Amino acid sequence: MPSNLILVTGSAGRVGRAVVAELLARGFALRGFDLVPTPGLGDSVVGDLASMGDVRAAMKGVGTLVHLGATPDDDDFMTKLLPPNLVGVFNVIESAREEGVPRVILASTGQVVWWQRMRGDLPIGIAVQPTPRGWYAATKCFLEAAGRSLAEADGRCVLAVRMGWCPRTAEQAAELAGSEWARDVYLSPGDAGRFFADAVQAPAWPGYAVVYACSRPETHIVYDLEPTRALIGFEPRDHWPMGVEEMLLGEVAKVTASLHG
Repeated sequence: MPSNLILVTGSAGRVGRAVVAELLARGFALRGFDLVPTPGLGDSVVGDLASMGDVRAAMKGVGTLVHLGATPDDDDFMTKLLPPNLVGVFNVIESAREEGVPRVILASTGQVVWWQRMRGDLPIGIAVQPTPRGWYAATKCFLEAAGRSLAEADGRCVLAVRMGWCPRTAEQAAELAGSEWARDVYLSPGDAGRFFADAVQAPAWPGYAVVYACSRPETHIVYDLEPTRALIGFEPRDHWPMGVEEMLLGEVAKVTASLHG
């Protein structure tokens, strides 16, 4: 009988904490995996994605993998992107293959179709050719290709999720607030948690699929969410700035303090 245990990598991060909270609220058995302990989760493995031994140990007995762990934006390639985003993806995919994990959900990014958005080719569908923004997005193209290989070669159910922008800091929230296009690709923590929980609960799909995940846009529909609705049954509830209000207040307070400092 397939295991009902879900492994969430990157479980202590901004999106990871939201996903863990939603899955726990729905009664799922969870194991977290991150560089630091995951708050509120008893089965919390501390490990490094770049360590095959750490990943293999965490993958034991898993029935569904939700792979969120990564350096989440452009950074130094050799020291920040290569270890988790390339070596880590290899370790995760190979460990899932070895362990026979039947369902794999991989967090990609809307940055893999960056230049379609810049050209105004909206909404962006799931069948377009990747046009990655930079090296971070290129690592996510590798992730999607690795997932496709697992699905085709081993018959696994694999979902690649091109996510919108879920800010991790007050500075990012302020940057997003000042950009009209960014508010159209915003992904709230609440919608992120609900999306991945819906993906876990959705009936198994055959082979490999790509979907987008974002909250309700403010002005323009950037990502085509119809495949998401059809496959996952997910409907976003939030819109900018739901879920980051406290971060914006913190940024305003910081600016005010500097002006009166």
